[in-house]
Amino acid sequence: MYRIVKKEKLVKDIDRFYLKAPLIARKVKAGQFVVIRINEDGERIPLTIADYNRSNGIINIVSMRVGKTTALLSSLKEGDSIMDVVGPLGNASEIENFGRVICVGGGVGVAPIFPIARELKKIGNYVISIIGARSKDLLILKEEMKDISDELYICSDDGSIGYHGFVSDFLKEYLEKNLTGNADKRKDIARVIAIGPALMMAAVTRVTEPFNIKTIVSLNSIMVDGTGMCGACRVEVGGKTKFVCVDGPEFDGHQVNFDLLLSRQKTYCEHEKECMDLYKHKCGLLE
Repeated sequence: MYRIVKKEKLVKDIDRFYLKAPLIARKVKAGQFVVIRINEDGERIPLTIADYNRSNGIINIVSMRVGKTTALLSSLKEGDSIMDVVGPLGNASEIENFGRVICVGGGVGVAPIFPIARELKKIGNYVISIIGARSKDLLILKEEMKDISDELYICSDDGSIGYHGFVSDFLKEYLEKNLTGNADKRKDIARVIAIGPALMMAAVTRVTEPFNIKTIVSLNSIMVDGTGMCGACRVEVGGKTKFVCVDGPEFDGHQVNFDLLLSRQKTYCEHEKECMDLYKHKCGLLE
């Protein structure tokens, strides 16, 4: 059992949980994830490790309440326990001194981009962070991202904070401003890293492709066992089948078949809705 030592509500429907998991905290690196199972009857879901403290054995995960399992997770309180937390899983992010890097986080994707940006900054990269949400009230980790970024830009779909538009729109304008025109004023970008909804990551890769900037995305495919045995998390990268859990979760975004990824993400939508409705009914949330 993994005890919740602290719980924070970041914004509506998004919570941060601090879990006592010393073995995971000792080994984890930025970009890796865990698979959790809340109770004996629960399903297994992957969540990226949003932060970790090796000295006290604490990891933290950020979860958005969207389905039955995340709703159940959201109902847990400090002192409660999660039955299974398996990890760290997946490959760690490539952390090198690339130069100028742009880290793009959309929605709850700001949480997993945070440790990556922090580690890149630690070893000398110039970190430009672009984070966004649908509105000001849904933006998470603004101060944390400010602390580890050389430049921070905030976007909102409704214009309630920062740039009025998608993170991909802002990125396009930023690249056009800084990578075109007078060569003496250009600010070369070595790499872009994007984490968020699949549609957002696909949009980012379309923006960076004409500039020939290597773009890394962290895929959030359907996942079951997290060890490469079931094959549920397969994606197409560079025309080849890859498993997100063992080959990823990070891949070259320009090689990812996002159409196939988006299609596969819809596989269990009806089942998920039915399960959520049953959960609401059981909890007295439906008439």
